[in-house]
Amino acid sequence: MSGRLGRRHADVLVVGSGVAGLSVALGCAPRTVTVLTKARLGGDGSSAWAQGGVAAAVGQDDSPARHRDDTLAVGAGLGDAERVEILTREGPARIASLIALGARFDRSPSGALALGREAAHSRRRILHAGGDATGAELMRTLVSAVEETPRIRVVEHTMAIDLLVADGRVVGVRTMDPEGRLVDYDAAAVVLASGGYGQLYRWTTNPLEVTGDGLAMAARAGAVLVDLEFMQFHPTALAVPGGRESGPLPLLTEALRGEGAVLIDDRGERFMSTIHRAAELAPRDVVARAIGARLAAGRQVFLDPRQAIGDRLPERFPSAFRAASEAGLDPSQEPLPVVPAAHYAMGGLDVDVNGRTSLPGLWACGEVASTGVHGGNRLASNSLLEGLVFGARVAGDLGPRLMAVPAGAAGTSRRSGPGRDAPGVRSAVRDLAWEALGLRRSAAPLAAVGPRLAELEAELPALAESSFASLETRNLLTVGGLVAAAALARRESRGAHFREDFPEADSSWRRRQRWMLRRGGFEAAAAVPARTLARGRR
Repeated sequence: MSGRLGRRHADVLVVGSGVAGLSVALGCAPRTVTVLTKARLGGDGSSAWAQGGVAAAVGQDDSPARHRDDTLAVGAGLGDAERVEILTREGPARIASLIALGARFDRSPSGALALGREAAHSRRRILHAGGDATGAELMRTLVSAVEETPRIRVVEHTMAIDLLVADGRVVGVRTMDPEGRLVDYDAAAVVLASGGYGQLYRWTTNPLEVTGDGLAMAARAGAVLVDLEFMQFHPTALAVPGGRESGPLPLLTEALRGEGAVLIDDRGERFMSTIHRAAELAPRDVVARAIGARLAAGRQVFLDPRQAIGDRLPERFPSAFRAASEAGLDPSQEPLPVVPAAHYAMGGLDVDVNGRTSLPGLWACGEVASTGVHGGNRLASNSLLEGLVFGARVAGDLGPRLMAVPAGAAGTSRRSGPGRDAPGVRSAVRDLAWEALGLRRSAAPLAAVGPRLAELEAELPALAESSFASLETRNLLTVGGLVAAAALARRESRGAHFREDFPEADSSWRRRQRWMLRRGGFEAAAAVPARTLARGRR
């Protein structure tokens, strides 16, 4: 990294340019806002890739209370009732705001919003756009609004590498451009909306940029983290022939199963009906483990849309059809091979109902935060809604709380290694995470993760020579250690977290785990008060 270029200032600094981050930026009027994005505005990112849709109780036979109950039932007993109530109650207003900005949701011939159904929803409440291009349409709408707002400045191709802290308060962010030049941004308020960490895993539906940067930065600064053991694995990623070494696997949206596509194995057996009463529409953790078990037994698993959707697939699900075609598959003539893949991180920064973290001056929303609305297992299509609702709440909270930035901010420090191939280290980390932190976990592999990550960290280049790739890999190393510690500590199976050595849920574990990163390692944040938890499925 070359010498620092200087300092810049913003009233509000937003790290991340997905649905959550742009919702914050648009809601901060009349404050000036700077949005930092590692890629380009509206480019590759988890929000733009979201296919399944956005859930909201806008149908005549639906209500926020029904949506709330469905969300809590899936959350495996860890859903926060207050937060879920906020999510489902405020969701319809956020959808109305998007429509007012020009969002083009799919509609029926009569002009009403076309609503689909997905796993564990008791009503048809999933709004789609362009069939299975909902995230892209939401991003088009929000990006257009941002570009028309002069007070919002977007800085592209810039990586946030550490939080700046002064007198115990977050006062800015240290950044780096692709040439290694450093810039420190001072801000009265910093908002992390940087997404999850799906690239920790060998098989993932997440874009290459999703490397846990915000979570790792906040952990190094001493923020309280929660629910890190809960990573949701999407049951139906397209098993691309030959696999993909680094890139994400194409997602076959849950809406396909909502419209009647079924899961079969290589003997033609439809197996989900024998595992759960909801069959293919069972909660994602159930479906993902059922598929994983068959794959582990040497079988193949396929998603078969031929009878239920047939010739309508190119029009109804163009993204899925395109992905299959690019893989040389014809879903109108053959079922599609599938594999579970890391999809959504339900853990993250511990935040309150307005996105405030444990660190003064720092807010968080979207996948980098853990609001508690997902509990131990996210209800399908609630993630975009969470970004919209809690992004707006962060923006509403910022106005009265902004203060002057203290002088003398400093970044957190990190160790340097002697130098080696960052992509090679990253590949090893992803293999390790898939084996030890994947669908099925147990004590010995989990305990071995920390020492192995320390060995890999020592192989990375010195910080003075760091690139985006090596800094991303460092962040994955940090996040991997946190996830392993949380998963090892939770000695039960609940929601997306399954322990082979503790295969049953334990009522004494019906609580959320909070963690902090200390100089000596990871530490349970026992002093943080637990939230009131709603009754859930287990």
